[in-house]
Amino acid sequence: AGGVGAAIAAAREGAQTMIVDRQGFLGGNMTIGLPLLAFLDAQGRQVTRGLPQEIVDRLTLLGGSFGHRECPLHNSTTVIDPSLMKIVIFEKIKQYGVQPLLHCEIIGTNVEDGELKSVLLKGKGREIEVFADVFIDATGDGDVAYMAGASFEKGQYANGETQPPTLMFTVGGFDLERFMDFLGEHPEELRHGSSMKIRPGYTAEFLRASENHVFVGLKNTVSRLRQEGKCPISRDTIIYINLPREGYIALNCIRILNFDGTKVEELSRGEIESHLQILPLIDMLREHIPGFEHIYLSSIAPFLGIRETRRIIGKQMIREEAAVNGVIPDDTIALGSYIIDIHSGSGDSTVIRSLAGPYGITYGATIAKDVKRLMLSGRCISVDPVVFGSSRVMPTCMAVGEGVGIGAALAVKQQIPPEDVDVRIIRQKLREHGAILSLEDVGEANGTTS
Repeated sequence: AGGVGAAIAAAREGAQTMIVDRQGFLGGNMTIGLPLLAFLDAQGRQVTRGLPQEIVDRLTLLGGSFGHRECPLHNSTTVIDPSLMKIVIFEKIKQYGVQPLLHCEIIGTNVEDGELKSVLLKGKGREIEVFADVFIDATGDGDVAYMAGASFEKGQYANGETQPPTLMFTVGGFDLERFMDFLGEHPEELRHGSSMKIRPGYTAEFLRASENHVFVGLKNTVSRLRQEGKCPISRDTIIYINLPREGYIALNCIRILNFDGTKVEELSRGEIESHLQILPLIDMLREHIPGFEHIYLSSIAPFLGIRETRRIIGKQMIREEAAVNGVIPDDTIALGSYIIDIHSGSGDSTVIRSLAGPYGITYGATIAKDVKRLMLSGRCISVDPVVFGSSRVMPTCMAVGEGVGIGAALAVKQQIPPEDVDVRIIRQKLREHGAILSLEDVGEANGTTS
């Protein structure tokens, strides 16, 4: 998401732009069945627009999204069709003139006197060296920055744990009405432990009222089945995303513990362990949960969904105090508003904290501190581990990317380092494309005064 936002915004500003991906498509975790979370804040106000909204508008037109809906747990949900998302992203990069280079892995960097000169790619047995005036690391794992020698952090400050990955998969044959009837009879299955403090209203009636929902629950049933040795997953709840296709849901349930997504050995272990949990999980759901009796495996995501690895140190860092207190500095290029959502890397729990309103993600948090001409987008931007629990969601990553892409294009046009670009011009251009950057913008966008 961060790479797509950055590439489109840079090309839209007239910069010659290439986007590189190891897959045969673009968009990363936007293509595996996950929803887009927190276009709206906890008060139901839209705080993310601009390019992310442009993409959702196109998806909605194609029947691949229901738009945004308030949610007591996630602030808002925007469920999407992952296959249509791939098509929409290809449409957008063609529309704006982004040059794609797919099926390529980054294998090295060339740094001289602290300045990133080129990156080395490999695909189909061929090595390709790419030179650019500005590089944007949107790998999620901060691979380019790491190879270039940038300083970084990884994991929680207390114990170094990183949030665990999941392998998304989709099932058909789901009977939504039967499951809603079950929840209506067992409302306790929507209650969460003390680590998941959510606003009132997350009920069976709320879920039944719209197809645009994400379910998180079944804590009692999962706990019982785990005690009986009948649950194959290391987590305390079931999460499904109701897709814009009748009878289909995407399951976000698998959790690989004590995992380091920066190591190929760990990625290999995670892929195998995840795949081997799918059929036992489907069997468990069929046998024990009404509405799931006739589900069948439809598709499996082509890669693990990695929640957390490296966070690259930038010129600035967004810290917990700023996010919790809703600080929005003058150099903000995107607003974050998602709950602080931290999945345990060694157990089955999830810690959730709501935020009263949006906070600002600054331009300086997207510029690598140690490596010249290197910018950051997506989940590897410079935030502390608590803020990361909020900033990692895809609408925020894409919105940050839009600001980063504009900054990179201006740096190239003006032949100056990215950090010397006037942030006021970036913000002006973002607003011209509908972005929301302040509480005043929030009020105007939502027809209220702040």
